[in-house]
Amino acid sequence: MSNAREIAQLGSVPSGRKNIIINGDMRISQRGTSFSVNNAGAYTLDRFNLTDGGAGSFTVEQSTDAPDNFQNSLKITVASADTSIGASDYAWLTYVVEGYDLAHLNLGQSSARTFTLSFWVKSSVTGTFSGGFENYDGGRGYAFTYTIDAANTWEYKTVTVAGDTGGGNWKTDILAGVFILWDLGTGTDRTVPTAGSWSSSRSVGTDGGTKLVSTNGATLYLTGVQLEVGSVATEFEHRSYGEELALCQRYYQKNISTSSETSMSFCRGQAFGASSAYVYFEHPVEMRTKPTMSNSIASIGNFGALSASGGGCSISGLTYVSAWSSKWTSTLSLTVAVGTFSAGQATEIDAGGNSNAFLAFDAEL
Repeated sequence: MSNAREIAQLGSVPSGRKNIIINGDMRISQRGTSFSVNNAGAYTLDRFNLTDGGAGSFTVEQSTDAPDNFQNSLKITVASADTSIGASDYAWLTYVVEGYDLAHLNLGQSSARTFTLSFWVKSSVTGTFSGGFENYDGGRGYAFTYTIDAANTWEYKTVTVAGDTGGGNWKTDILAGVFILWDLGTGTDRTVPTAGSWSSSRSVGTDGGTKLVSTNGATLYLTGVQLEVGSVATEFEHRSYGEELALCQRYYQKNISTSSETSMSFCRGQAFGASSAYVYFEHPVEMRTKPTMSNSIASIGNFGALSASGGGCSISGLTYVSAWSSKWTSTLSLTVAVGTFSAGQATEIDAGGNSNAFLAFDAEL
């Protein structure tokens, strides 16, 4: 049998990478392992954002409680309950798919393709939960439901969706292609009465879905999240740790010193005055867009810098220079509080003797 004929007979087998979701097994958590979310939106584990605009609050953790064949899960705990969810209240866990990764689904067109979402879930609360898919501007939405039958038990759920043929603003570039939302406690301003069809309404979930935030101390765990073309959920696609990390770093990169790396060097550059220098950070992968920068100066004190004589200086200020930065490299301007540079001589940013010193770059959707 020829190779071409073998390939033709294997037409139902996915080619390339089938899982559109990045970090669906919750192994990557560059920002930390525990988060508090109250009246704000915050990325937690990589690529997953918890948005809370109601009276309740949540904690999020990277947990080692997971079903067979997985190491980690995302754990949500209701830190304070909202027992009277108003129409405008909202709380949901979100994954945003970049438009480039969604283009082959042809959403909004007559040729839109069927796709399937699958995931493992465990909750202390039973009932019919809901979620939704929304496009870039919320002009098209689809609500889904799933049932948690037994408390504190891992269960596997699948949601198959006929692709939207109703037009709408579906991005196929670096912008948000689709929002996938798990409703944690959202009011009727953002939900719909019934699930299972595309509409021009925002669809975070259904009006009557079980609302986790209504129960103080309630927990919900999620892992094994997969989004793929077709009407059948297939086995979760496990990627190597290095590959998964690189995919996450397109959106967020955090470089941090440990207790054994307190003298690590982050990046290098050149002094242009007695107390100022430019340094240049090369990103390990191309980021989605030019990022913003955060650092640890305010939280743990100064970074270190290397003076012309080889001695240490304390960095008192660090600024992102957008005009000289890109998706591939970032330029930072630093000021030293103590010590003297010599213009034109090399310098660096280092951990300054600190553990948990960090530089972070954010290009999230």
